[in-house]
Amino acid sequence: MRRQNFIKEKLAAGKSVIGTWAMIPSPETADILASSGLDFIIIDAEHGPISFETAQRMVMACESKGCSPIMRVGGILEADILKALDIGVHGIQIPNVNSADDVKKIIHFSKYPPSGNRGFSPFTRAGNYSIHSSKDQTIIANDNTLIAINIEGKEAIESIDEILAIKELDILFIGLFDLSKALGIPGQIDHPMLTDYLITLVYKINKAGKVAGTITTSDKNISKFLGMGMRYIVHLVDCEMLRNSYTEMVNHFNSSNTEKTGLFNAAE
Repeated sequence: MRRQNFIKEKLAAGKSVIGTWAMIPSPETADILASSGLDFIIIDAEHGPISFETAQRMVMACESKGCSPIMRVGGILEADILKALDIGVHGIQIPNVNSADDVKKIIHFSKYPPSGNRGFSPFTRAGNYSIHSSKDQTIIANDNTLIAINIEGKEAIESIDEILAIKELDILFIGLFDLSKALGIPGQIDHPMLTDYLITLVYKINKAGKVAGTITTSDKNISKFLGMGMRYIVHLVDCEMLRNSYTEMVNHFNSSNTEKTGLFNAAE
């Protein structure tokens, strides 16, 4: 990726960043979300029905608003990681990472030599569609691409020191819901046991010079996790926020309509 990486610059400057998950396969929706002032949007190709063709247009929409597009692919899949990077995302986020060996595979697929063995073509959006990018594309891309992983299970926690020793890794996203399931307390993301795990993990991540992050579901949780030392905050999901906004409006309408009908009946 040869363009300015907005989120990388902010994180390098010590700032915290906020983004959201995008599961709706729509460049227009991505453009609207990016217009809000979000620092980044995660294009979710793991759970969302988003093709690479649509994702590329979503990437363009994000960049036009100074918002960094990150893409979550379905796993440690070489072809999907390559395509995601070739369409020009500012970073990739890989789910279900359990070991240092997993991270090394991701780096191998994501970075050009000498760090990895990513397939190379300058005739992509990331290469500015030009053979003139050939000479320096590998160097620029290696320096300018963020690598994020999801920590979601006990195995990953037990391997955290080995994982953190890999220098090319930038962000560790702690999946609260999957982690709560692994700990035997599914959905209890405020449980003291989970909080203890989080405090230890965030301390180690920050000490290693990496960035810690997680999902938030309320303003209260944003403050809580920022105070814990997390700097990569992913707030809710586009489809849920859209649905919630309209549900709130419909509920208000139904309540007001019932009250008004009662007034008319009383007048009769």
